[in-house]
Amino acid sequence: MSAKISPLAGKPATETTPVDVAALLAAYHDLRPDPSVPEQRVVFGTSGHRGSSFDRSFNAWHVQAVVQAICEYRRKEGVDGPVFVGIDTHALSAPAFESTLEVLAANGVPTYISAGGEYTPTPAVSHGILVFNHGRESGRADGIVITPSHNPPESGGIKYNPPHGGPADTDATSWIAARANALIEGGLRDVKRQPYAQALKASTTQEYDFLERYVADLGNALDLDIIRNKGVRMGVDPLGGAGVHYWRAIGERYKLDLTVVSETVDKTFSFMSLDWDGRVRMDPSSAYAMQRLIGLKDKFDVAFACDTDHDRHGVVAPSTGLLPANHYLAAAAWYLFQNRPGWRADAAVGKTAVSTGLLDRIAAHLGRPLREVPVGFKYFVSGLYDGSLGFGCEESAGASFLSKDGGAWSTDKDGIVAALLAGEMTARLGKDPGEIYRGITGELGNPANSRIDAPASHAQKAKLSKLAPDQVESRTLAGDPIVEVVNQAGGQPIGGIKVISAEAWFAARPSGTEDIYKVYGESFRGNDHLQQVLAEAQAMVDKALS
Repeated sequence: MSAKISPLAGKPATETTPVDVAALLAAYHDLRPDPSVPEQRVVFGTSGHRGSSFDRSFNAWHVQAVVQAICEYRRKEGVDGPVFVGIDTHALSAPAFESTLEVLAANGVPTYISAGGEYTPTPAVSHGILVFNHGRESGRADGIVITPSHNPPESGGIKYNPPHGGPADTDATSWIAARANALIEGGLRDVKRQPYAQALKASTTQEYDFLERYVADLGNALDLDIIRNKGVRMGVDPLGGAGVHYWRAIGERYKLDLTVVSETVDKTFSFMSLDWDGRVRMDPSSAYAMQRLIGLKDKFDVAFACDTDHDRHGVVAPSTGLLPANHYLAAAAWYLFQNRPGWRADAAVGKTAVSTGLLDRIAAHLGRPLREVPVGFKYFVSGLYDGSLGFGCEESAGASFLSKDGGAWSTDKDGIVAALLAGEMTARLGKDPGEIYRGITGELGNPANSRIDAPASHAQKAKLSKLAPDQVESRTLAGDPIVEVVNQAGGQPIGGIKVISAEAWFAARPSGTEDIYKVYGESFRGNDHLQQVLAEAQAMVDKALS
């Protein structure tokens, strides 16, 4: 179960056979899931239900059942305002949108869809919900986002955001998944639907200009004036994703020197370079997938990209090339908590259990509380909603932060503001994010960190998620005594295991979206020590799963 880098990693996607979009769409409509097969059931991972129509894990039946379940859930919870529906550029998102609207209209649910059929980033949906609900005690909105995030072109996904605007918690997703599976088992008899053309014209269906609302409000989250006044040259690659038309609008409205590298939308994503395993994956934190933008690093003061639903970011700086996600997140936290006087003095630094330990040191250095949570952005929602959390971040390059006045901006991950923050940092400090990170490590220590992805079956992933601390038999980690083994963070299960020594740690957990497990490791003793940590970590995990 060792990770193996494909010889195709980093090479153009045109060197592989592209997904057959016509066959993918036909499978969406024609193939039905077998609910007796675990892989074909509705399962909400860290962010929604995802799968592929080829595998009978994301088909019309799944979407219709999930949306009917959401309709019933929101009635149960007394949510009676509109549903904001967003959609990304994956091929399966278009038919899934049609299925979604058919069910919402038949259930009489007021529905806001994007004006002119524009694609909709996840943060634009979250922000739209928050703006609509501000000051309301009743008639509050919630949202559905149709996206499998950065996953390969054959993937589809759907997720639910309650009235707080962020990812639904486990209570909600468990209820929705259980009801959806029951509906599938019942042959969809209890799913209400009407033809798409009729649903589109229904009185409950209205257009909403997500792009205009989000772009117009962006100055509330960022100091765009200083970016313009300092003349920071920025480049962005939307990676053919949902924000593909947002960037030009941002540049024009705020008169920024912002070059959009490409506005191409291609359902096969053949413009990408291949990821570590030789597959197409729109991951802006992967150096393999980001070859196009890395090649342009010297043309801009700072450059960035976002994944397909624009909830994740990747930043390229002239001084370093692509910043590892942990490096940029540390630089962002360092900067934000010293340049947001409108935030509460006790607003915390939020990080997942697998994010860099440098964030712990930054929080301590700046006198800020630290809030460590399991993987899953849902654990940051309450803090970003009430202002007690200034910044929340995940190792996988997902982050969001408060508006400048300390109010909620987006309670879901926002790749757009995280990316543009790199321009603000560069403008105010006169250094690119890579140089800022080097300054931080010179003061607080320079950790080496990395992640290994290794194949894992459905059964192995389930076993890993339930590992107990006493199943780790080792007493040392890369030569140092193990001081703690945990399977929780903030009182919640992390869905895996974390092993900690005085100078290093590793955590292993199954992916919520792919058939892999992930080993995260970090050492404050340098890269050689880190490699020893990762090797021992993988051996420990393989032994526990054997």
